[in-house]
Amino acid sequence: MDGTWAGRAYIGSFTAGGGQGITSAEVDAETGALTVRSVTETVPDPSFLALDATGERLYAVSETAEGAAVALDLTAGAPAPLGPPVPVRGEGPTHLCLYDGHLLTANYNSGSVSALPVRADGGLGPVSGVLTHKGSGPHPQRQQEPHTHQVLPDPSGRWAVTVDLGTDSVRVLKIVDGAPVAHREFALRPGSGPRHLAFHPDGGHLYLLNELSPTLTVCRWDAGDGTLKAVMESALLPLAPQGDAYGSGVRVSPDGRWLWAAVRGEDVVSVFALAGDEARLVTTVPCGGTWPRDLAVHPSGRFLYTANEHSGDVTCFAVDPDTGVPRETGSLAVPAASCVVFA
Repeated sequence: MDGTWAGRAYIGSFTAGGGQGITSAEVDAETGALTVRSVTETVPDPSFLALDATGERLYAVSETAEGAAVALDLTAGAPAPLGPPVPVRGEGPTHLCLYDGHLLTANYNSGSVSALPVRADGGLGPVSGVLTHKGSGPHPQRQQEPHTHQVLPDPSGRWAVTVDLGTDSVRVLKIVDGAPVAHREFALRPGSGPRHLAFHPDGGHLYLLNELSPTLTVCRWDAGDGTLKAVMESALLPLAPQGDAYGSGVRVSPDGRWLWAAVRGEDVVSVFALAGDEARLVTTVPCGGTWPRDLAVHPSGRFLYTANEHSGDVTCFAVDPDTGVPRETGSLAVPAASCVVFA
């Protein structure tokens, strides 16, 4: 293939659904196309991945009933484990991030957040603390108890933020003596079922993607005292859905002009124009597959990717810089694909 390489992509998958583990792929700088270089089997169901700031270490959750996390070294080419998987003392970890010298995991089935110290070599120590959420919501099947779905640091690095689908809330936390400690909790519209969020590059806004109602909630974010305030909510679709419609992944463009949200069931990507406190739905485009579990934006902002779990592929889109609308350019077969990150 002609072109120059624009770094490497790492793709997580569900081994229980036929996935092969973690796929490493080169990224073509001209087209955004992915070319597989290796596949690494490390833990069952490495559904979500995170890179350290150097791009030399990769971390994965094992989204199983037992729940574990693993650290991998990337300096030798194919990912190589930096020790055995470490139990997270939580069931069904769905997301993870690096924050304040620790790896944090969002444990969906347990409704908790675990902290694992990161060693000097990038490996993981045993869990040093667990924060268990409390509460419920009005949905009779999905909100009988907490379901922590995501955890990530805010742009300032002062706080970590967790999204709980089961309690319709966002919690802001920090690490105290190795343990995650809640700073504040913010209630959202009952029954909305928040799943994931993304921060704006200005550091003053965040966007919550709701799963149980296909909407996007715009919030102001104050990093000084770790507070947020919801200011508007927008539908993900131009018309009422005809069947299932579950928001899944959400990303903001590096220049802060556009937001993309994946909607499973409808199998589309919703395109929003961002301006201040507003997010305006521009259009929707087909996701290129079935059941888009997550989205990824190339650091250049030129390419958008959907990890389509049920169709087993990662679809590449070229982003129109003037409209933010993605145009499908190709795909890579990855069984039970769940997420993509870039080094």
